[in-house]
Amino acid sequence: MTNVIRSEVMAEKAISVRLDAEAQHALELLVRDGTSQSEAIRSALIAASRAARYERMAADAKRLANDPQDRALIAEIRDFFDEP
Repeated sequence: MTNVIRSEVMAEKAISVRLDAEAQHALELLVRDGTSQSEAIRSALIAASRAARYERMAADAKRLANDPQDRALIAEIRDFFDEP
């Protein structure tokens, strides 16, 4: 069974979402405390966006930490500021 949830993301923009069984169950868990479906969906989108941003930042940090040129530049800057 496919459920269709209409959620207002912004006052002037409504979207339709088709939920599979797993997503429907997740939404049911999110609204058990009285949170509206719209608010649960908005909060989940924001949380997912934050998680994706943190993952990208962590990947960038790892890439920079493993970049020999970047590490050399950091070493030069440290040496510059460590000298009297």
